[in-house]
Amino acid sequence: MQLRGLQVLLPREGAAPRSVGLSFSVMADQAFVTLATNDNYAKGAMVLASSLHNHHTTRKLVALIGPQVSDPCRSVLKKLYDEVRVVDVLDSGDAAHLAMMKRPDLGVTFTKLHCWTLTHYSKCVFMDADTLVVSNIDELFDREELSAAPDPGWPDCFNSGVFVFRPSMETYAKLLQYSTEHGSFDGGDQGVLNGFFSSWSTADISRHLPFIYNLSSIAIYTYLPAFKKFGGNAKVVHFLGRTKPWSHTFDPRTRRIRGGAQDSSISSFLVDWWSLYSREVLPLLQEHYGDQPFHSGCVEEDESQAGSAEPALSSEERRERWEQGQADYMGVDSFENIQKKLDAFLK
Repeated sequence: MQLRGLQVLLPREGAAPRSVGLSFSVMADQAFVTLATNDNYAKGAMVLASSLHNHHTTRKLVALIGPQVSDPCRSVLKKLYDEVRVVDVLDSGDAAHLAMMKRPDLGVTFTKLHCWTLTHYSKCVFMDADTLVVSNIDELFDREELSAAPDPGWPDCFNSGVFVFRPSMETYAKLLQYSTEHGSFDGGDQGVLNGFFSSWSTADISRHLPFIYNLSSIAIYTYLPAFKKFGGNAKVVHFLGRTKPWSHTFDPRTRRIRGGAQDSSISSFLVDWWSLYSREVLPLLQEHYGDQPFHSGCVEEDESQAGSAEPALSSEERRERWEQGQADYMGVDSFENIQKKLDAFLK
């Protein structure tokens, strides 16, 4: 296995604007941390920061970014985050495992290991850039390393999209050594972290975060009754799978996401993501892109477009998309449609 490059850290850049009129102190030695290796994930990081600010976090915000993030996106991130650091991209080089998962893009998530180098913080919470905060979660800093929620695919493993950790150069070095010697069972950071923190599932229940801190969009469809009972308590929504919020387009006028009806539960979270993006992030992007063209994702649809339907998939194609995390959350696989099938089956 190959690990390319060591960390490249730049001095602290920028400071996040806190909500005007709010009186609360910011704890300087604790931080929420995210990672964006390209412009799409940078947009996700922008929405994540806005959601944390809107729910009045009292912690610092840190964004680790890859060299491929464009200058306009960097400028916006500097407005939203207290600290923006450029890091080199660590790639697992584990093509076989990544191919098995049909997610070759996960290799660069090894760059996530850089978060342990943020040693000027005593404790941090890492959050993937495809997460959305829907309630204040500062209480996570009461937890210890490594605290995380179960993965919906294999609950004896934790999902690495949200976790509490303590920065340490010693831990960072050990993680790189473990990666080199043992690799990752899934080719990405989650396999490495579960291998390294292998006692998570058995050692200390206090390090098991409730699922509401990392509610995956996929899990909504695998256990609907639980989502109906507990979903209203969600604090963090995680858009797992290849299809991300920025993979869609959004009409701010009608609050409609292109590709399906607005009757599924995951659709409501997507609308929340896009509403926050269009209201608070897009104006910043427009300011810093200036006359340069860029894909905003916000479009006003014709009525003819709104009523258009995509070609029907075979049951085999639908199953394959589900396995890859690409269910049609707002169409045939919507919460309402699946509920109807369950009700019909249970009669």
